Amino acid sequence: MRDEQRKQFTKELMALAVPLALQNLLNALVGASDALMLGRLTQDAIAAVSLANQISFVMSLFNGSVIGAVGVLIAQYWGKKDYESAKRFLGMAIRYVAGISFVFFLLAFSVPDRLMAIFTPEPELIRIGGEYLKIVSFSFLFAGVSQCFLMMMKVSGHAKMSLWISAVTVIVDMTADFFLIYGIGPFPALGANGSAYSTIAVEAIALIWCLIWTWRKQEARMDKKTLFFFSKAYEKDVWKIIPGMLASALSWGLSMTMHAFILGHLGTDATAACSVTGVAQQLIQCMTNGLSAGGGIMLGQLLGQNLLDKAKVYGKWFWSVALWSGLINIGLICAVGPLVYFFYVLEPQAKIYLIQMLVFHAAYMFAFSYNTVFTVGVFPAGGDSKYDAVSVFFATWCFAIPLALVGCFVFHWPVMVVYIVMCLDEIVKVPFIKRHYDKYIWLKNLTREGAQ
Repeated sequence: MRDEQRKQFTKELMALAVPLALQNLLNALVGASDALMLGRLTQDAIAAVSLANQISFVMSLFNGSVIGAVGVLIAQYWGKKDYESAKRFLGMAIRYVAGISFVFFLLAFSVPDRLMAIFTPEPELIRIGGEYLKIVSFSFLFAGVSQCFLMMMKVSGHAKMSLWISAVTVIVDMTADFFLIYGIGPFPALGANGSAYSTIAVEAIALIWCLIWTWRKQEARMDKKTLFFFSKAYEKDVWKIIPGMLASALSWGLSMTMHAFILGHLGTDATAACSVTGVAQQLIQCMTNGLSAGGGIMLGQLLGQNLLDKAKVYGKWFWSVALWSGLINIGLICAVGPLVYFFYVLEPQAKIYLIQMLVFHAAYMFAFSYNTVFTVGVFPAGGDSKYDAVSVFFATWCFAIPLALVGCFVFHWPVMVVYIVMCLDEIVKVPFIKRHYDKYIWLKNLTREGAQ
């Protein structure tokens, strides 16, 4: 019986994780293709766009916290087969995300140069990044809302549709980048700005496709009544989860922005090498992200059905999932590393930094697997979103970032020493996960009885 249950667990996880991992991979390829084509242009272009994209990254942290919190509740209500409540939570997510996206659009469109000056003092990077940011800001209006619908597809068992959307957008992005960045045929050579225009096209296509899909699916269709439905009880349920997710997302995300700030003051070579390393990391972590997202949906639906014993058994098996994911990540860094090294046009010093950063990332990505599977997948499935915020606060903001700042601006440590110190937070967090897991705070049904 145990073996049969284990087979069922693996089958369910793979059915969710594989499409989600592939979608993450395709989304990463969008960023990778931009970085690749810009990397063949100039080193300043890839460094400037990397810094400019920190703005959209910060926006995604706010939007992702809302979507993640609402997604936890939608998964549990979907497992309970209360589809009307699931749609109402989707409408709530869309309202919040649309407001957040509009604020970031106004900032990026109105004061792009001032935003760029936060990350770098170099005039050329500010000029290139500012022009790019002003154009790409229009994509902000589409991206957040489409992510709400993509979340609904994954939870409702339509992960393959979100995969198709990602596949098409990757093709469109790569094609548009090729023509607009380099000026092929009748198109002018727009450089970094060409990448911004292609991003707008990609996000618009994704949103239109999501709206068409939603209209055809009764269980996910948005009408005026559902979109603007308001319930104090539902709002209260969401806001029990959002603060923890937002705190962890901002703590982690702002630490990434702080990384960009520190590296931006270490020179263009360090910034460019870190940008390329980030591309490799995004490609490699797709599988782990798919496993954590799939695990969160699985456990959420079990908890919504009040199958707590089964959810507890599944939770134990995720320790093996995290281990194998970490080992595969090490193998992938060995495979992807040489590819990114030869594909990008970097200065000799930047290439040396790149090799050293990739070597360190073997340990980093192993630790990342455990942290992601549990703090992003297992724990939030039952509304336990505070632990991630606490662990990020202590490991990142009380240890890694202060030490890196002192090393950079006071003691003037070598670039690689500063970089490794900045990234030690993922490794430091691993020993504390098991202790929190054994408290079973995450083993909770969050749905309301009689909600239908």
